[in-house]
Amino acid sequence: MDRLPDPELLALLHDDVPCGDLTTAALGLAAAALARLEFRARGAMTVCATEEAERLFQLAGATARRLVPSGRTVAAGERLLAAQGPVPALHAAWKTAQTLVEWASGIATASAALVAAARDSGRELPVACTRKNVPGTKWLSAKAVRAGGATMHRLGLSETLLVFPEHRLYLREAPAATVARLRAAEPEKTVVVEVRGVDEALAWAEAGADLLQLEKFSPAQLAECHTRLQSLPRRPRLAAAGGVNAANAAAYAAAGADLLVSSAPYSAPPCDVRVEFHPGDAEVA
Repeated sequence: MDRLPDPELLALLHDDVPCGDLTTAALGLAAAALARLEFRARGAMTVCATEEAERLFQLAGATARRLVPSGRTVAAGERLLAAQGPVPALHAAWKTAQTLVEWASGIATASAALVAAARDSGRELPVACTRKNVPGTKWLSAKAVRAGGATMHRLGLSETLLVFPEHRLYLREAPAATVARLRAAEPEKTVVVEVRGVDEALAWAEAGADLLQLEKFSPAQLAECHTRLQSLPRRPRLAAAGGVNAANAAAYAAAGADLLVSSAPYSAPPCDVRVEFHPGDAEVA
């Protein structure tokens, strides 16, 4: 996978070491002192951001070797990365690289669990994550979601048409007129409408919406909606959204969802990565 560009990685290093490493300098650990380290997974996880971690060590002045790429699932104890070089260089990059891998792998692992749970229904349907990532982390959040086998629902407001009830507060026209205006304004875009009840879903389906985002529907409500829309000559796709997670993904899939939309992976706990330091410059075996 691609990685964050060097200027952004350098900014991360500068954020953690803005004026040098006070402890390393005060202890007199000069650049002549050499060491090596390795990252190991403490538990099973879907890995993400090892490309960034590898480059962080290199930018700090060490050499590094990524052993596991983003997107691969590993068992407890598996080595993810090895680095060697001057002690100050390793300490300068160590915590930033570790934290980045732990955080991104947490999102990737949760995304993979959501995809697997949806598959447990016996159907293959896409899982998409929303744009509700922590502001400033969009690129790496999207990378982590994709590393887990999911996709992005929308990256931002400039990308897709999604009509919320908050938009409709200001409209004084029939749903069909709104859909027609959107198609005229953006003929290449899919018209997506968020609805909060079965009757509302039916109204926008009859108006010609391409996809209905069923906000906080229960699986039973989604199944009812799916049944009632079958008589239409052109049924919109149904996206279950709001509260979708690995525990209920199979139920939503079985109820007839065409797509699962979730922000749950963004609140997943980070994975645990063990960092082991060793004296000397011999390459980690």
